[in-house]
Order: sequence, then structure tokens, then C-alpha cells
Amino acid sequence: MPTQTVQIDLSVRSYDIVIGRRLIENIGDYLNPLLKRKRVAVVTDDNVSDAQGARLRAALDKAGIAANFIALPPGETTKTFHFLDHLVTALIDHGIERDDLIIAFGGGVVGDIAGFAAAILRRGCRFIQVPTTLLAQVDSSVGGKTAINVPAGKNLVGAFHQPSLVIADLDALTTLPAREFRAGYAEIVKYGLINDAEFFAWLEENHGALCASKQSSKLQYAIAKSCEAKAAIVAEDERETGRRALLNLGHTFGHAIETIYGHADDVLHGEAVALGTILAFEFAEKHSMCSSSDVKRVAGHFQKAGLPTSKDDLPPKHDLDATHIFNAMLQDKKVKSGALTLILPHAIGDARIKAGVPHNDVKAFLDEKF
Repeated sequence: MPTQTVQIDLSVRSYDIVIGRRLIENIGDYLNPLLKRKRVAVVTDDNVSDAQGARLRAALDKAGIAANFIALPPGETTKTFHFLDHLVTALIDHGIERDDLIIAFGGGVVGDIAGFAAAILRRGCRFIQVPTTLLAQVDSSVGGKTAINVPAGKNLVGAFHQPSLVIADLDALTTLPAREFRAGYAEIVKYGLINDAEFFAWLEENHGALCASKQSSKLQYAIAKSCEAKAAIVAEDERETGRRALLNLGHTFGHAIETIYGHADDVLHGEAVALGTILAFEFAEKHSMCSSSDVKRVAGHFQKAGLPTSKDDLPPKHDLDATHIFNAMLQDKKVKSGALTLILPHAIGDARIKAGVPHNDVKAFLDEKF
């Protein structure tokens, strides 16, 4: 199975996404052209360090690259000012300079906080992403969004800071828990729903084979296809002033749900996005934007993939109600002058940005659902 490369075209900030197998074992081949001196800092979490850390350490040793590993606690609750302070202090203590390279080695949480630390340390250090979850390989490692969470909402403090390289090694997924894999799959489906109905149909046909092996050619195809879709949108709208907002299909509802659960592992990001996507389809159906058959088709596929499609699929939570969800939605980054912007489907493969969605319409819809 040959390695594939997808380029993010951002002029002087352009970079490659390399997708394939045994990439970590050969990481020196990718790092050496980027290094000013043969040393790096590796930011990871305890779970990834235990499961995959030895592979990366051996590869860096083989390449003669000195490395300081900084392991954070796993989980979304690590994306805080407290752990950002801890990480930046550790990077300074390890003598990381602006021209050195920071490696974000983990899932979306590690990529977000390591990328944000790189963005602010010494007013900007270089970093690369080595994503070890499916969600990170197809979404969060690509495009330069870095952030931490605050009590008011998810990813409200951050920066756009592009990596110098993304290395998506399928072998890193072999130790990924099944639930994490399913959550990542929700982001793959998103790309078909946004603007590629043929890809969604392919996923419907190939979902079983794609999930049967984490090293299959079909999984690699789905990852590359997702990265290509995101690369095209990011190249057009790097800082989300327009079309890039389409990538947030399901996220306005989903982030609100994550906020209510305190960004804990009770509900994973991909699970919240799956339910948020169904809510976006149902809201669009309620307002005669898309057909009920499309809603049923998408919900049926998520159910087949083991993803939540209603509040009954989530753990009980006393404040999972319309009022709390709506208030959390008002903290969404796409809110302008207090007006909600939603990404709403008109059909499978045809999502559109809808600004100025009336508050009363959203409240009434949430009252029905929660």
C-alpha cells in the first residue's frame, strides 16, 4: 500500500500531509530536512506514550535526533490554562528555541494544546503533527486551528498556527480503542455530508470493510479523501472568514453538548458531532431545507456506525436541556452581534452557511428535542 501525500497550499506556509504505514519508524527522513539542530520536544499524553511512545523514541534514536518527551494527562479536560502553563514552562525548561521543532504526538487534545503552545512560545515556534487517533488524522491535525477550552465553551482561547508537516501513520491506530475509532469516523462522514454525496455513498457501501482493519487500503483512502477535502477548503479560507465554516457542520450543537458535559470523556468530541449533525439535519428538515429521507439516511448510517443520534444515546445529565444547550450555543465562535450562524444541509452533499438564525426558532427546536 503506497504512501500518499496531500498538500495544504498556503503559499509560504504550505505543508504536506503524509498518509501511510510505518511512517513513525522512518520519521527521521521527514524531520531531518526541517531541523536546524538535531533535537526536538515531543508533547504527548500518558496513554499515547504507553501505547506508541517506544516506536517514536526508537525512530528518533535511529535518526540521531535528541528528544525531550513531555507527557500530559489524557482527555479533553487537559485543554486548560493550567496545563498550557505547565507545558510552556516545560518547553522553556527544555531549552526549546524558536527554530526548534515541537512534535504533537497524540490525538486532538495533544494537537490542540501543543499547537497553541507552539503558537505563543517565543511568539511562535515550529511544530509538526503526528496524530494517533482517527479524528486527529482526518480533522484536528489539519488546518492550523489550535486552542484550549474554558468553562464558557470549547476552543474559545486559541490561535491559527499552521504545522510544518502532518504525519498520519495508520499503524498508530492499531492501539486506538474502538470507541475512539467510531468517534473519529463521524468526522469522515462529515466531509461527504458537506459537499461530496458520492463519498458519503461510498462510506455507506464500505463502512464495514473500512472498520474491519485499521491498516486497510479503504481506511487509507477515506483518510486521504477527508484530508483532500479539508485541504481544499483551508487553502481557500485559512482563517474561517467564509467557506471554512462549512467544516463545522454539527459542531455548534455538538460543542454545546460537550460544554454541558464539562468536556469530560462521558461524551467524546466525535460522538457530540454525530448527534450535532443529526440535529442540524432535523432543524433543516423542520424548516423545509432538506428532505426527511436524507435525515433518515444519515441517522441510519450513524446508528450502523455505533454513534449517537438522539439524547437517549448519551449518558444521563440533569442539565442536558434546551435552555443550557441554547446558552452554550451562544458562545459559539461563529456568533456575530449575538446572532447565531448554523451550518445547515439542503441535501446530502450540500451544506450551506446560514447566518442570523432566529433565536426563537432554535429555542423551539431544542425544546422539542430535549
